[in-house]
Amino acid sequence: MSEVFSSEVFLAYSTYSTVVLLKMLLLGPLTGYFRVTRKVFANPEDARAHGGKDEEARKKCLRIDPDVERVRRCHQNDLENIIPFVGIGLLYALSGPDLCTAVMHFRIFAASRIIHSIAYLVPLPQPSRGLSWMVGMGVTFSMAYRVLKAGVHL
Repeated sequence: MSEVFSSEVFLAYSTYSTVVLLKMLLLGPLTGYFRVTRKVFANPEDARAHGGKDEEARKKCLRIDPDVERVRRCHQNDLENIIPFVGIGLLYALSGPDLCTAVMHFRIFAASRIIHSIAYLVPLPQPSRGLSWMVGMGVTFSMAYRVLKAGVHL
């Protein structure tokens, strides 16, 4: 079993999974940064802590801000796409794929998620965000197909 975890495919999977997971993790603090700098909070206790002593000022902090929501939606989209990639990618890496093909899958997915985040946060005009999302989803489905094809037992 140790040879599986030291294989080049598994090391590539580990590297690219770490890259996209770190990118996803960074969106949490970015959301917090936008909340604090724009004084926009979802919870009354946060508004009390950051909104000052005046009750009216604290109530103004309990609102929705387009920039905060944009970062939150980007983070939500990462959760919906990166977690399946990590699970399916692990199964794919363990199914014995060709190194070149596996690395191509992992690199394209990582690049698509980074481009997706840039397109979401800048924001870039559509269809850049939609296309980058579709590319990443296509990679995940391609890996899932290959796992099922390699492991079908009837």
